[in-house]
Amino acid sequence: MKNKIEELRNTKGLTQEDFANLMEVSRQTISSLENGKYNPSIFLAYKISKFFNLKIEDVFIFEETSNKKN
Repeated sequence: MKNKIEELRNTKGLTQEDFANLMEVSRQTISSLENGKYNPSIFLAYKISKFFNLKIEDVFIFEETSNKKN
């Protein structure tokens, strides 16, 4: 899942470590989120979006994949 976390974090002048501390997760979690290698829990997604005063869908970009069977 793509997201705008790195861009938003940078506009606030926060390092990954700073942001991780604010979100009460590890720096590695923030790094994995920013690289699209980890999908957050709904609770963490909500917490992140509220921190930036945005809706979840304004921070996280959900891309549907087609799983149709022929």
